[in-house]
Amino acid sequence: MPRIAALERKTRETEIRICIDLDGRGEATVQTGVGFFDHMLTHLAKHSLCDIEISCSGDLHVDAHHTVEDVGIVLGRAFAQALGDKAGIRRYGFAAVPMDEALVVTALDISGRGALYYDVSLAKEKIGTFDCELAEEFFKAVATNAGINAHIRKLAGSNAHHIVEASFKSFARALREAISQDERVQDVPSTKGVL
Repeated sequence: MPRIAALERKTRETEIRICIDLDGRGEATVQTGVGFFDHMLTHLAKHSLCDIEISCSGDLHVDAHHTVEDVGIVLGRAFAQALGDKAGIRRYGFAAVPMDEALVVTALDISGRGALYYDVSLAKEKIGTFDCELAEEFFKAVATNAGINAHIRKLAGSNAHHIVEASFKSFARALREAISQDERVQDVPSTKGVL
């Protein structure tokens, strides 16, 4: 069965369409109107090996918060839909990603119980026009809506761009491991029989 999903969501603040293929080649077509965020989503696709198409029209005249959070919500739901009953997946993923002086680790569990534990301090409030605090909002929305328990922690770093980029890349690499299929696992990887 192909592990794909296509979702749309329209509110008074954003209009979003996302298509995802978990077994892709890491190709991305992203247009949110927030340049740095598009750059990070492209890294997410590339390093998770998921093909992702994202289009978002949001109330950027207010700020980027609704756009970033709502894309996270829809992307998380798309991941959950594409994973289906989760039979055969590895479930857990871990990655440590260095980027120059920055080092960020991510550990995650596709448990069905979405939660984010985010320990990533930044010395700057903005990267260009991107509010740095929105990175946490994005990961929280993805984790909650995908049913992923995610821990993201900065071990080193001073450059905000490097730290945030390493966060996206480490999340992507951990996700790639967790969603990959193990031919020895025929059912759901849980003694409960459900995730």
